Amino acid sequence: MVKKYGLFIGGEFIPGENKEYYPILNPSNKSKLAEVTYGNINDTKKAVDIARETFDKGVWSDLTPQARSNILLKLADLLEKQTNEFAKLESANVGKTIKFAREGDLFLIIDNLRYFATAARNLEGKNFGDYSGLGYSIIKREPLGVVAGIVPWNYPLLLATWKLAPALAAGNSIIIKPASLTPLTLLELCNLAKKAGIPDGVLNVITGPGEIIGTELACNKKIDMISLTGDVETGKKIMEMSSSTLKKVHLELGGKAPMIILDDCDLKTAVEGAVVGSFWNSGQDCTAVTRIFVHESMHDKFVKYMTEKTKTIIIGDQLKESTDMGPLVSSTQRKRVLDYIESGKKEGAKLVCGGKVPENKNLANGYFLTPGIFTEVHSDMRIAKEEIFGPMAVIFKYKNLDETLKIANNVKYGLASSVWGKDINKLLKIASELNFGTVWINDHGILVSEMPHGGFKQSGFGKDLSMYSLEEYTRVKHIYIDKTNVARKPWHWTVYGKKD
Repeated sequence: MVKKYGLFIGGEFIPGENKEYYPILNPSNKSKLAEVTYGNINDTKKAVDIARETFDKGVWSDLTPQARSNILLKLADLLEKQTNEFAKLESANVGKTIKFAREGDLFLIIDNLRYFATAARNLEGKNFGDYSGLGYSIIKREPLGVVAGIVPWNYPLLLATWKLAPALAAGNSIIIKPASLTPLTLLELCNLAKKAGIPDGVLNVITGPGEIIGTELACNKKIDMISLTGDVETGKKIMEMSSSTLKKVHLELGGKAPMIILDDCDLKTAVEGAVVGSFWNSGQDCTAVTRIFVHESMHDKFVKYMTEKTKTIIIGDQLKESTDMGPLVSSTQRKRVLDYIESGKKEGAKLVCGGKVPENKNLANGYFLTPGIFTEVHSDMRIAKEEIFGPMAVIFKYKNLDETLKIANNVKYGLASSVWGKDINKLLKIASELNFGTVWINDHGILVSEMPHGGFKQSGFGKDLSMYSLEEYTRVKHIYIDKTNVARKPWHWTVYGKKD
C-alpha cells in the first residue's frame, strides 16, 4: 500500500472535487512512491478563498513579528529533526543523490527558514522624517495579502521554501502549486507547518495540472502576487494572464551560465569547479555550468583533465551514499537532453565524453544518462544558446577575452556566471561586464540565505533569498501626519483664494 495525499487546504488534507489520484514514481526504477490528488479549478478557487479569508481576518498577518518568527523557527526545528526522512523522500522522488538532498537541499532549506524567521523581526521602513516642513512621513512595509507560488521539479522543497519563507515572514497567506512530478516533500512539510503552529488556511498546497491550476492562480483577482520558478515560455504566459488583474509578478526562468577561465587560472581548481558545476543534480539546475570558455593556452589540458574527472562519476541508485549522479527526473527530460546531444553532433560539435544511455542492465529501468562534454563548439549552435537542463557541458576555446565576453553575454538568459583566475582587479572588471544576476569568482554555485538570487533579461526579475526577497513579498505605504494643526495649510492657496 502506497500513501495517498490529498490537497492541503484550510489546514487539512482533502481529496479534491474529482477524487482522482495519479501516481508519483521513482525515476531510477519507475516504482510507485505515492498517489496524489488531481486538483481542479474549483479546488483552486476554494484554496484561494480560504487564503483570502484567512489574510483578511488577520489570523497570521496581525500576529507580531516575534510570534511569526517563533513559529517559523519551530518549523525549522521540526524539519531538522526529520532531515534524513525528508532527504530520502526528495532523493527518491527527484532522482538527486541522497548526499546532495541531505547536505545540500535540506541544509539550505532549514537555514532559509531560520534566516527569514529572524528577518521577520527586522522588516522596517523609515520613521518620522519631516520633508515638507509641515508634517511627518512614515514609510511602512505591509504584507501584500495572498501570494501564489508555482514551483518546478528540480528542487521541489528548496524552491517552495524560497517562496513560503519570505511570504510567511512578511505576514502573507500563500498557495503553492508544486510540479506534478515531485510534490511529496512539500506535502509532508504541511504536516510540520500545522504542528509548528501556522494557522489553518495560511499555507495551502494544490497538486494537479499546471495549465488548469496555474491559469486560475494567475487570473484570480483575489491573489495579490504570483511567483514562478520555471521556463521562459511558462513565465511569459503567467505574466500575460496576470495582466488582467495587474497582480505583482516575480519570475525566475532559467539560465545558460558561462564559466570563463583566464590564462592565469589554476587548472586543477578550474577543472574541479567545472565538473561539480556542470553535473550537480544531474545538470538539472538553472545556474549550472553550461558553457565553459577556456583560454587556448590551457584548452587541451583542461579538456583532458575534465574528461578524466567526469569519467570517475559514479552513476546509479540515488539512495546509495556511494552514488555521485542519479537519473534524470523523467523519460521526457532525458529525451529532451538526448535530442540536444544529437543536435550538437549534427551541427559539428565533438562529443568527447558521455552523453549516452548507460549500458549497465541494472540501470535499464531508470532515466539515466552519462555526463557528457562537447568541444569544438561555436556560439551559433543550439547547444551553445539554449538551456539543455541535463548533464552536458560545452567547451569553447578562446584567444580574445573581449570577444569571449560578448559571446558569454549574447544569450537570452542572465541568471548566473563565473570567472576564474588570479588577478583580482581583472576578475572584478570582468564581473562588472558580465550581464548576469550573480557572478561568482573562483567558484560556481554557492548560495547563502543572506545574498540575493535572481536574473536579468529573460531569466526574469525579482529576487529570491536575502532581505531583497522580503521586499518582493511586501508593499510600501506612505503615512503622512500633519504637524501644523491649522485648517488652512500654506499650500491651499494653489487651489483657491489668495496666498496669505
